[in-house]
Amino acid sequence: MAVRFLSVTRRYSVDLCRLTPSASTRSIIGLFSTAVEQHSAGDDCHGDDGADDHNHAVTDVRMLEMRARKLEQQVHDLTERYKQALTDSDNVRSRTKKFVEDAKLFGIQSFCRDLVEVADLLEKSADVKKKEGTQQLIQYLAHIHCRLQDAFTKHGLKKMTPMGAAYNPYQHEIVCHTPAEGVEPGSIAVVKQDGYILHGRTIRHALVGIAVKTQEH
Repeated sequence: MAVRFLSVTRRYSVDLCRLTPSASTRSIIGLFSTAVEQHSAGDDCHGDDGADDHNHAVTDVRMLEMRARKLEQQVHDLTERYKQALTDSDNVRSRTKKFVEDAKLFGIQSFCRDLVEVADLLEKSADVKKKEGTQQLIQYLAHIHCRLQDAFTKHGLKKMTPMGAAYNPYQHEIVCHTPAEGVEPGSIAVVKQDGYILHGRTIRHALVGIAVKTQEH
């Protein structure tokens, strides 16, 4: 029976080889032929081979089960880490939003505190005039002005000093023209209203008058 089985399988493998198979098909045919030859040469050992195949199958199943459990645990761990990362991200986003809101509300707190001190001095100016007279009041107001400018400088607010400087459209606004007397034509001869710069950015343009050359008759 083994001889007949071998003969049939060999004829079948020969027929397959006539079909110009691919590399994978030739490999399968080769393995099939080898298995058939082993089967014909070891008919008397079929009982032991069956037991070994069964044991190998059981071992393979157990290994696959172990791998599956390990992969499930890894997926579970990664899922938990992902959820924790999302939670941490939401917490950071909430804290950042609160920080930005507080910065908008209280960012000028220090500046306001300095201005309050100046306001206190201004409220006392009326008492100074009553008790010490006009001259003392003038000195007192000059002191208040210095305290105010110190507060401005402390917080990066600077008053422009454009008199005699060249016109700058990013800092100045022309409101009039005046004859050039002691200044170069085209330069700033009059400052109608002071301008201010905060940390290098213009927050109020200076209202200026530009000197123009007078016509000689």
